[in-house]
Amino acid sequence: MSSYSLAQLGLSDSHRLAFTALARPTALLGRVAAEHRGAYVVFTELGERLAEPTGKLRHHAASRLDLPAVGDWVAVEATSDERALVHAVLPRTSAFVRGVAGGVTEPQVVAANVDVVVVVCAADDVNPRRLDRTLALVRSSGADPVLAVTKIDLHPQDRERLRALESSTTAPVHALSSVTGEGVAEIAAYFAGHRTLALVGSSGAGKSTLVNRLLGSERQATRALGVDGRGVHTTTHRELLVLPTGGVVVDTPGMRELRLWDAAEGLDETFGDVADLAARCRFSDCAHEGEPGCAVRAALDEGTLSLERFGSWDKLQREEAAFAARKDARVASDARKQRKILSRAIRAHERLRR
Repeated sequence: MSSYSLAQLGLSDSHRLAFTALARPTALLGRVAAEHRGAYVVFTELGERLAEPTGKLRHHAASRLDLPAVGDWVAVEATSDERALVHAVLPRTSAFVRGVAGGVTEPQVVAANVDVVVVVCAADDVNPRRLDRTLALVRSSGADPVLAVTKIDLHPQDRERLRALESSTTAPVHALSSVTGEGVAEIAAYFAGHRTLALVGSSGAGKSTLVNRLLGSERQATRALGVDGRGVHTTTHRELLVLPTGGVVVDTPGMRELRLWDAAEGLDETFGDVADLAARCRFSDCAHEGEPGCAVRAALDEGTLSLERFGSWDKLQREEAAFAARKDARVASDARKQRKILSRAIRAHERLRR
């Protein structure tokens, strides 16, 4: 049974204070390391515990956002040598949240209390639009984004593309080779001070291989490259791993679909240049479709803003607006349901009093 100090797990002063404020003398402070069908592996100073949320915690959870997620700091009470109950989720310093795949208006916390999100992509699979979407979500999470372009040893011709990528994004860009070790030390430096990093990216991008390099052991399963030279996805669930040199890494499965979730602020940061232009348009509701005084269209005509970048921004803006509309509709629907439940309860109570 693994046992770590709270410092090794990345405990911050704010989480320590929040735990103390709970005033539960029998509770243990722990960090969620993995989730398996509603049960959680929680690391504590007394070892691992398989924990489940209390009925009270489930009942008061307004959505999945309020339930434990990998990376969360939680207050647990042991029920046996290996099992426990989660009584509280401590306030998060960051939360990387995406919309659940499949068109459902539901949030999913990919990782909580992460300091740096490393967006991993293969050198021959750099998709600017996918990166824009991911960076918007990372910046909305409260974590710092970093781009790691892997398999550079297999695709040295793509280094020129990396230089173009560095000039088009404000996030640090690192070229990596988990085979030769190039760039791995640069990623390892982000763990200084027992910080937490999460790795996200497409299937086969090399996340698990990078994790093994960082851990110094074959901890995560990997498979040989396919006939097309691409990696094969092996990680099946999110998992928090503690590095022997200090720091915590969260490995995540490859994401076929990355839906926005409340990412308006992240979009403004990711597309700061476009947002600044839009703010200078003559009309505040400018659709950038030919209105007089449109600063965005002027930049497109002058060539100072690329059509590809504007198209990426415009698509994500529309998606975020559609998400907000669906979210508002769902909130209104849930409120109506709650009013009906309350009304029925009041009528039932009045009948009993007669």
